[in-house]
Amino acid sequence: MDISIIGSGSIGGTLAGQLAHRGHTVRIANSRGPASLTQLADRTGATAVETTEATERASVLFVCVPMGALPGLGATVDEHLPADAVIVDTSNYVPGLRDQHIAAIDDGLVESRWVAQQLGRPVIKALNTVGAASLSSGGRPHGDPLRIAAPVSGADPVAKQTVIALLDEIGFDGFDAGDLESSWRQGPGTPVYTTDLPLDQARRALDKAVRGDTTAWREHMAR
Repeated sequence: MDISIIGSGSIGGTLAGQLAHRGHTVRIANSRGPASLTQLADRTGATAVETTEATERASVLFVCVPMGALPGLGATVDEHLPADAVIVDTSNYVPGLRDQHIAAIDDGLVESRWVAQQLGRPVIKALNTVGAASLSSGGRPHGDPLRIAAPVSGADPVAKQTVIALLDEIGFDGFDAGDLESSWRQGPGTPVYTTDLPLDQARRALDKAVRGDTTAWREHMAR
């Protein structure tokens, strides 16, 4: 599968290696250009490219950048990304620490709804609940009772199944967590967030989430 990743931080870089090592054609891009990605490409087996090439050749596009970088990607996605490509949003909004405040999200808009607005395309929310260390070394064989589960939210059931299948390949139990409007249940501070729960427990944790979980988490992180 042709997979592109925009963002070369801990999540994007780790994901590039995980997917390339399983035989996918992986292209990775960042705002600094391919020359800055030489070592990462050598280490992971991904190909470093410009952002335009990453978008135009993607069947699945993982967006692994800070929220502030998303508005600048909208025009590139609109012009170059194939219409049937799946976009996966892995981001988490961390105002006051990593991100500038985004008024619409502060006022209650679901994070991934805002992301979809910036990119001008539907998105699937996934992998925002798995920390970089767990993504790097936490994968387990299919059927392992301790396999980490990761919620996958969005409107398109086919796109969600594509993402779930990729997660399965790298050792995680992706599961359908509903539509994008309910993706707040997998946001920072909720019971499923970075807790590395197996599937049954992760499903229950998702049901226990309340909207105040993420608000409290953001306030704590901003201190």
